[in-house]
Amino acid sequence: MNVLFFLVLLPKGNDGDEQPQLTVNIGESHTEESLEETGDKGVDLVYSLNDRPPWYLCILLGFQHYILAFGGIIAVPLILAEPLCIKDNNVAKSQLISTIFFVSGMCTLLQTAVGTRLPILQGGTFSFITPTLAILALPKWQCPSPSAPVMMSVQMQNGSGTLQPENSDEVWMSRIREIQGAILVSSLLQIVLGFSGLVGLVLRFIGPLAIAPTINLIGLSLFIEAGKKSGGHWGIAALTVCLILLFSQYLSKVEVPMIAYKDKKWKVFQYPLFKLFSVSRSIPTGWLLCFLLTIFDVLPSKSDEYGFSARTDISLDAVTNSPWFHVPYPGQWGLPTVSLSSVLGMMAGVLASTMESIGDYYACARLSGAPPPPTHAINRGIAVEGIGCILAALWGTGNGTTSYSQNIAALGITKVGSRLVLQTTGILMIILGIFGKFGAVFITIPDPVIGGMFLVMFGMIAAVGISNLQYVDLNSSRNLLILGFSTFSGLVLPTWFHSNPGIIDTGVKELDQVIVVLFTTHMFIGGFFGFILDNTIPGTDKERGIKSWQDKVQVESKNMCDQSCYDIPFCSGVLKRFRCFQFLPFLPSYTATQEETPKSVCIKSAHF
Repeated sequence: MNVLFFLVLLPKGNDGDEQPQLTVNIGESHTEESLEETGDKGVDLVYSLNDRPPWYLCILLGFQHYILAFGGIIAVPLILAEPLCIKDNNVAKSQLISTIFFVSGMCTLLQTAVGTRLPILQGGTFSFITPTLAILALPKWQCPSPSAPVMMSVQMQNGSGTLQPENSDEVWMSRIREIQGAILVSSLLQIVLGFSGLVGLVLRFIGPLAIAPTINLIGLSLFIEAGKKSGGHWGIAALTVCLILLFSQYLSKVEVPMIAYKDKKWKVFQYPLFKLFSVSRSIPTGWLLCFLLTIFDVLPSKSDEYGFSARTDISLDAVTNSPWFHVPYPGQWGLPTVSLSSVLGMMAGVLASTMESIGDYYACARLSGAPPPPTHAINRGIAVEGIGCILAALWGTGNGTTSYSQNIAALGITKVGSRLVLQTTGILMIILGIFGKFGAVFITIPDPVIGGMFLVMFGMIAAVGISNLQYVDLNSSRNLLILGFSTFSGLVLPTWFHSNPGIIDTGVKELDQVIVVLFTTHMFIGGFFGFILDNTIPGTDKERGIKSWQDKVQVESKNMCDQSCYDIPFCSGVLKRFRCFQFLPFLPSYTATQEETPKSVCIKSAHF
């Protein structure tokens, strides 16, 4: 194996300021202490939640999360392009892409700073796409025929010649304003659920048998999207999968020799390069291979031939037509419009997104070395997601924001769960969201490369959901019935509803839309059936897995009861000073009542 040397210039300073992760004895740094603090979590972390990697590592790892989220975030405006009537308007598409990245960066900073404070990225949500498509499918929002603007221009020929492009922009802006209004009002439901503590009350009745199918279906429900992208060229997708597995698993224990300069001396130290940058090394490698195959005309040049989607020159016009700079601002498309049918339909997406995010919080905490999130952190996280959706509505992304499951899966692959890394990602998303051409460049990533990444990431999400069953008695027919039925129903019902559009006809269009959206959301169905059956079918706490989870927490109590990582920064002194804050379910002082010992607090948080 070739030896890779990497030049690092270490800053001078006192011995106490020395970066422990850049010394020769890297394995004996504070990383080991972080692993001990996580207890028997089963997560071999390089950097845990409160660790602060060097600034250059934060940038590189943050950019890796940016790349990982890029495919999911950019898919939202590209999916909405046709119903918004901007299918061939690359300028409008680039503006939407810049806007959604800009807002996603703001929401990520908000969530990691004052929300759950977990290293969880916020981005566009697919839960809002279904109601959005239903709204835009209404007769009044259907796109006009291509000849309509021309005819209008002919009728106004004696007026200003600039009327035609203005009318063309108004066609799609009026539609996105309707979506903005629906998201703006429906997101208030999410804020109420979080700040009122209703989410926390419901979580008292949610056990592993409700969490497992919810998280599991997050990954399983995306198999069609992964298959579509990978199917463009299975060879390229398989290569991407092999590269990710090679770097993240087979070479994860291989530490690469690197050279550092400090105190006028050159030092050689070992560094886990493959473990840290598995994704950011795999995707560019597959991307570069597709670029070379495109340059040498190895890949077919006709769109109807197999392998065409692996070419890197398909979307070059997006790079050419995108502006260099675009600074998004609130109301850039005009004032949002509100209608009852749009709001009611979008509320179904809000509920589905909320259920999905709750499962994401537990998965993120598990993979970042944090204790199970307490009730106040979940309440605050949901409320902050509602605020993020309002910001998305005001800026006009055409979508809301939610926790990104694929980036949570990346925590398990890269073994880096630092909050600071995700905050760096948020800053990068804001900065790079202003540069239109930079974002447009990533549109050229071939679908098979993205599909290969999805195969690994979504599979790991499903596995994280299954891992919650380690505390459940899987020899119990009761538990097997609940798990099997909730998971299978979460796959069957949405597929049937998609295959039979228009089957629901209650006579009330708004009610029809809500029913269709709910029953076509995999995670909602799986979590709903798991929750109902687990709380209605008789079973002991030991059988349901609750006792085993409590025993696990008691063993780890000295390490896991420190939930200070979920505290709001700079507010702990004020919150402890005034007793009135103990009654607010979204503040850390809410769970730390005088009647509760630290151990009981831990048990309650583990009780979901």
